[in-house]
Amino acid sequence: MLVVLLAYIVPVLLVVSNSLKPESDILSDPLGPPPSVTLHNYVDAYQRMNFLGSFVNTLVITVSSVVVICLFGSMTAYFLTRVRWAPNQFVFYLMIVSMMVPFQVLMIPMIKILGDLGLLNQNWIIVYVYFASGVPMAVFLYAGFIRSIPRELDEAATLDGCNRVRTFFYVIFPLLRPITITIVVLDVLMFWSDFLMPFLVLRRPEQRTLTLSTMAFVQSHTTEYGPMMAALIMSVIPVFLAYLFLQRHVIDGMVKGAVK
Repeated sequence: MLVVLLAYIVPVLLVVSNSLKPESDILSDPLGPPPSVTLHNYVDAYQRMNFLGSFVNTLVITVSSVVVICLFGSMTAYFLTRVRWAPNQFVFYLMIVSMMVPFQVLMIPMIKILGDLGLLNQNWIIVYVYFASGVPMAVFLYAGFIRSIPRELDEAATLDGCNRVRTFFYVIFPLLRPITITIVVLDVLMFWSDFLMPFLVLRRPEQRTLTLSTMAFVQSHTTEYGPMMAALIMSVIPVFLAYLFLQRHVIDGMVKGAVK
C-alpha cells in the first residue's frame, strides 16, 4: 500500500517542487526541494497560455454539461422508477448496456457525422456529447436512490394537489442532494480533465479548454520546464479543490445510490 501511495504522490510532489524553482535550479537539481521559491513560472504560464480564457471555456462546458445531466438524468430516473409504463424496464436496461460501449467505438463515425453536418468547432457540441455519455450513469445512480424514497411521499403530495412535475421538483428532487453531489463531482472530474473530445471538435485557439491550452503550451515550450510544470498544476487545482471538499458526499452518495 505504501509503495502504491508513493508511486502516486512522488511525481506530483516533484512537479509542484519544480514549478516553484527557477529554471537553473530545475536543471541542476530536479529531484531536490526548491532552494528559493519563485512564482515567476506561474505568472509566465498564466500569461502565455491564455489561462483565463481557457478556464472560462472549460468552466462553461463543464457546468453546462453537469446541469443538463443532473436535470434530465433525475427526471428520467423518476419517470422510470415511479411511472407505470410497460417499456420502462427495457429503457432502463438499455441505458445500462449503453454504459458498456467504449467511446472509441463511436468516436470516428460520430466525428465524421458532425463534420458532414458542419457542427464541428462549436463548444455546445461538446456539451451535447458529454450529456449523451453522462446521462446513463446519472439515471442508474438516481434510480437506485429514488427507489429508497417511500412512495407515500408521492401520494401525500398528490393528495395536496401536486401533479407529477411539482411532486418531483418540490418533494423528490430536494431529497436527491447526496447523490446529486456525487454525480456532479464525478462528472466534473471527468469533463474538466477530458482531452480527447475537445481535441477532436475544437480548432480555434480562443475555443481551447484548459487541457488543450496546456498541451499547446507544453508543445511550444518543451525546454522551459518551470512554466510547463506550473501550467500542469494550474490546470488541475480547481478540480482538485472541488473533490477535496466534497469527497465525503461523493462516498455517501455512491453507497446510497448503488446499494439501496
